[in-house]
Amino acid sequence: MFTLFIILAALALILVAIIKFDIHPFLALFVGAIVYGLMMGMETELIVKSISEGFGGVMGSVGLLILLGVILGTFLEKTGGAMVIAEKVLKWVGEKSVNLSLMLSSWILSIPVFGDSTIIMMNPIAKSLSARSTISYAATIVAVSLGAMASHSLVPPTPGPIATAGILGADLGQVIFYGGVVSLVTLIPLYIFVQKWVTKIPLRPFIVADEKQIKKEDRPSFTASLLPILIPLTLIIVASIANYPSKPLGEGGLIKLVQFLGTPVMALLIGALLSFTLPKKFDRKLLSSTGWIGDSILLAAPVILITGAGAVFGKMLQNSGVGDLVTSSMSDANWGIFLPFLIAFGLKTAQGSTTVAMITTASIIAPIMGPLGLDSEAMKVFTTVAIGAGALAISHANDSGFWVVTQLSGMTTKQGNLSHSLGTLIAGITAILVVYVLSLVVG
Repeated sequence: MFTLFIILAALALILVAIIKFDIHPFLALFVGAIVYGLMMGMETELIVKSISEGFGGVMGSVGLLILLGVILGTFLEKTGGAMVIAEKVLKWVGEKSVNLSLMLSSWILSIPVFGDSTIIMMNPIAKSLSARSTISYAATIVAVSLGAMASHSLVPPTPGPIATAGILGADLGQVIFYGGVVSLVTLIPLYIFVQKWVTKIPLRPFIVADEKQIKKEDRPSFTASLLPILIPLTLIIVASIANYPSKPLGEGGLIKLVQFLGTPVMALLIGALLSFTLPKKFDRKLLSSTGWIGDSILLAAPVILITGAGAVFGKMLQNSGVGDLVTSSMSDANWGIFLPFLIAFGLKTAQGSTTVAMITTASIIAPIMGPLGLDSEAMKVFTTVAIGAGALAISHANDSGFWVVTQLSGMTTKQGNLSHSLGTLIAGITAILVVYVLSLVVG
């Protein structure tokens, strides 16, 4: 109980500092993480280690992706390429279907791509579609984030679901199928939530003057505008297929090259380089510290720093033993398919990382699947998907994805909690109810 009180106090301290006193989220998160560690009585060496591992870990996995994604987005925006895509999409689907289109697109992209990366790559399109239409930017960016979250937690080959399936011995093909079904059904209430609630948040995108003023004849073509996005995604998807244990594409030098180019960092680097072809008249000054690259770095820096600080807080919670607190209070309960969901839900909400929550929960559940009645082949699959459902929620101040959404869009922390965070709660609850129904029918 004491540990739980300290966790809630630390979260309250961070949120009050940001919302009430307008302290920069980086400082609030970073100092709040240290204060939490000291209140928990953690060894000073462990506190320093948590800072190093949390910040360094996210810089290695997400930092470069954010920067490269922002560079790609900046060139798309300032050349008018994002507006070209936005106008074409609006022409295809109509203004009333924009949010559904964005949600489905990000759902597809986030199957092979990390959720944060999908949000970063889709943000310029969400921003331009909002500017081009009368739809709130809050709705378009949250439609993207919730679509990405739904598949990221439930459909392999993202790391969390594929690792969980391996630990529990679940058939990967069935996990992909049922995870896909559950996540698609989950999009239904999420779409209603975005349309009925998030659209009321009066957030308008800041569109750079270059994009507003650029003439139509100076904008890149629709195909040229899409290539910096489609080629990286194609490379990542093909590399994901090539990395399957069964080696469906075979082996050899060409496959190794595909796997290398399909790593998210290399794929996004290729996308960023392709975006350099978008300006009608290319000037090397665009790549200088005072050009568009310099603008991109200035835009990406606070997002990267805040994301890193959120990771420090998450790592501090993880290293303080919060996982033991969650599991010890639930391990004796006999709640069947709901137990793995609740453990994953508690871990995700407490420490922020979807992958950590899923792998930790799977490790806890694996030895007790027999007593819980979850040891049949079908129930192993549904247990895997149930863990993914729990790891969907709640994405808030200790989750890097929350800060990616709020900082890229300009949302306040309160707006992020009322839209993105609340949406992930709806997603998690919907997903576990669908899993439960399927387990009764199939299991």
